[in-house]
Amino acid sequence: MKNVTVTMEESVAEWARLEAARRNTSVSRLIGEMLAEKMRHDDAYERAMREALEFRLLPFEGPPLTREEIYAERLDRFR
Repeated sequence: MKNVTVTMEESVAEWARLEAARRNTSVSRLIGEMLAEKMRHDDAYERAMREALEFRLLPFEGPPLTREEIYAERLDRFR
């Protein structure tokens, strides 16, 4: 474990003291747990974003289709 000094507004410090007491823990442990959860959340978000950007629904080769080409089949049904 690493000790660090944190500077915050008095109102934030008061909330942290009350929240830590409510959870029956120390302010230091409360802040550490909150930061660890933030880190896990951000890591999971980054991983999901990378996977989503790598995901290909349809493998395309060549230039992208025009709007007319995309909707041609649907439009033909109504003619």
